[in-house]
Amino acid sequence: MSEFLQEKLSEIDKRLEELRPLVEEFHSLEAARAALDQVGAERRGARRGGRRRTTTGAGRTRGRRRGTGQRALQTLELVRQSPQGITIPELAAKMGMRQNYLYRVLPSLHKEGKVRKRGRLWFPVEEEQSEAA
Repeated sequence: MSEFLQEKLSEIDKRLEELRPLVEEFHSLEAARAALDQVGAERRGARRGGRRRTTTGAGRTRGRRRGTGQRALQTLELVRQSPQGITIPELAAKMGMRQNYLYRVLPSLHKEGKVRKRGRLWFPVEEEQSEAA
């Protein structure tokens, strides 16, 4: 075997020995993470206890009350102030709130014809278009 090939094989063997403990640690951590995920899922399932939203005698659903719509109005106003478009993270920063709420509000405003989406940007709908819709 050539000296070059022997040298390269030796370098590879040396590097494999250096990496072996890291690979073993990786597999160990991966197994621990899977075990903890499973425990977490079991606890979440037990905590819920099979509760479901049900209707009351009057036909209303039980659960968290719907809001007054003030955040939706505030969101709509900020979108209107940004005719060039605005992203959900930008809206959340301006409103001082978490983004996950806006991922529910903006699609509702879109369904009502008050905003439109292009890519990640949300735009106001011109008044003539929303009245015609």
